[in-house]
Amino acid sequence: MVCLLAALLSSPVLLAQTQKKDAKSGAPAAASAQEAATPAAAEAGYVIGAEDTLNVNVWKEPDMSGTVPVRPDGKISLPLVGDVQATGLTPMELTAQLTTLLKKYVTDPRVTVTVTNVNSRRVYILGQVGRPGAYPLAPEMTVLQALSTAGGLNQFAAADKIYVLRNDSSGQVKLAFQYKQVIKGRKPEQNVVLKPGDTIVIP
Repeated sequence: MVCLLAALLSSPVLLAQTQKKDAKSGAPAAASAQEAATPAAAEAGYVIGAEDTLNVNVWKEPDMSGTVPVRPDGKISLPLVGDVQATGLTPMELTAQLTTLLKKYVTDPRVTVTVTNVNSRRVYILGQVGRPGAYPLAPEMTVLQALSTAGGLNQFAAADKIYVLRNDSSGQVKLAFQYKQVIKGRKPEQNVVLKPGDTIVIP
């Protein structure tokens, strides 16, 4: 009987089946871990801007938790700690800063900062398009893509006199955009990737 049991346990077929079951049982856990890490990784690199909305959660401290707007001056206001600079920081960096500040008032504070509304990354489209206004800036959005989002040019648009106004360290710059030339592939360099705060003007 002992010999038979030993033979079964050492059987290559039985070992292979056992390994397959182990692999299958481990796969969902690995996938779940990867999915759980993805949002945190995506948010870790985001830099908070003015007019964003944040959710600040301090564990077991409901009076210190809640949704707060980032003011135009770049700060948020929280009970006890007062005004705290938020713009220019990632959610993880702001979490670390708030944790340090709250140690004066809370034993072992556990803080979580989440960006609930991204309002700082916008572009503005003015003039002869279907729907002028402010639009969320999608990753790698170009001038052509922004114009399409705004409903495209209307019949009165001066297509080759469009320009982008951008503020940089040297001041405001004006970037030409000749629509007809770009869509024909003649001046692709004018179809620049937009930055937060850019204004597209369609005369």
